[in-house]
Amino acid sequence: MAKARKEKRTREKESDWQERVVQIRRVTKVVKGGKKLSFRAIVVVGNERGQVGVGVGKAADVIGAVKKGVADGKKHLVEVPLTRANSIPHPATGAGGGAKVMMRPAAPGTGVIAGGAVRTVLELAGVKNILAKQLGSDNPLNNARATVSALDNLRTLQEVADERGIPVENLYG
Repeated sequence: MAKARKEKRTREKESDWQERVVQIRRVTKVVKGGKKLSFRAIVVVGNERGQVGVGVGKAADVIGAVKKGVADGKKHLVEVPLTRANSIPHPATGAGGGAKVMMRPAAPGTGVIAGGAVRTVLELAGVKNILAKQLGSDNPLNNARATVSALDNLRTLQEVADERGIPVENLYG
């Protein structure tokens, strides 16, 4: 009986995670006998409650590449501090390759104002109100990684107060 309950709980935890494929690209490698064809999948994995990760998978078929991308994304999860308005606590920037992403918190009702891979990462992180802009490269992988980098740099008021060794009330002073 307990084993069945445990299996159900693990299945529920697995179903919490959502995955979205950002890009599938056909790639080739030149080898001695000619060209070897494979697929690269960029996948974003998140639970819409403050955890998100970006993964890349390569395989001979699309399904295999997506599975590998999901596994890679779950290995590279970051925690995102969310406010009561389902936004971020402060403005942030992130970089990944040649891409830069700028993000600002927004008031409730604003929605996710972002494009491409940035929008996908923010939605799966559980952010509902935010303003974001891609700067530099338009490569989906670099933009997704830049977004994760920016989300990883976010800190709450409590974390800043603990680092400085002062109460939260004194931060406003």
